Amino acid sequence: MGEAKRKSYTAAFKAKVGLEVIRGIKTVNEIGQDHGVHPVQVGQWKKEILEQAGTLFEIKRGRKPADDQSAPERLYSEIGRLKMELDWLKKKSGLSL
Repeated sequence: MGEAKRKSYTAAFKAKVGLEVIRGIKTVNEIGQDHGVHPVQVGQWKKEILEQAGTLFEIKRGRKPADDQSAPERLYSEIGRLKMELDWLKKKSGLSL
């Protein structure tokens, strides 16, 4: 017999279904049936949304501060890499600048 493939749902779909359960207009069974998802799975999505709701607004918006230690190191390594590429291209093209 063939193997049953697992369905994979997008985050947007999970959020939509989970929020529908939280609103409480329909039962978990009705929502699961409407969307073709097992009621246990719908309940898990609801639980996940409620657990993560507290951290939703913790993230600060705006520019993230640059890491003072890694920025120069990262830039110097990028310069070195680009210099090696330039030298290789000069060698391959036969140009001598």
